[in-house]
Amino acid sequence: MGTIRTPREKWIEEGLRALAAGGPEAVRVEVLAQALGVSKGGFYGYFRNRAGLLEEMLDTWERGVTEDVIERIERDGGDARERLGRLFDFVESGEAPVTGAGIELAIRDWARRDEAVARCLRRADNRRMDYLRELYATFCPDEGDAEARCLITFSLRIGNHLIAADNGPRGRTEVLAAVRNRLLAEGS
Repeated sequence: MGTIRTPREKWIEEGLRALAAGGPEAVRVEVLAQALGVSKGGFYGYFRNRAGLLEEMLDTWERGVTEDVIERIERDGGDARERLGRLFDFVESGEAPVTGAGIELAIRDWARRDEAVARCLRRADNRRMDYLRELYATFCPDEGDAEARCLITFSLRIGNHLIAADNGPRGRTEVLAAVRNRLLAEGS
């Protein structure tokens, strides 16, 4: 009976976890192998080197936060408000290795030091903003209002977990629900 090989996706997923925890410097073949409970020899069956893994991790992240999320939201149909509601729910739902807040921050930090990563981030951000524009435009006839909603929505995605301030007499969940209701209200 042959040895079962650790799937390529597991190496990428573990690499994304390491990236989220410690930046690109934390993505080390030996450390990933140890985390996966395998020898590092299997790594080289999939990737030519560490740089190859980093490149595939970046591609996986970009696809994961753009087309994969959009496909997931579009799958169940509905009007733009329903799709935006599902998008908000998905973003709030937890920390997936590709779409979690930790990896989002790690990619943004990495992009400050690496132009190729910055280009990837720009593409991903533009694709996400374009999708938001498409949805908000269906019920916000004023372009300025739609653009403001897009920026607020995207800013909440990127920065909500970074805000340590209290929300006055209301809890964060209640305030976020109020923001969501405003964003989904009929446009001017």
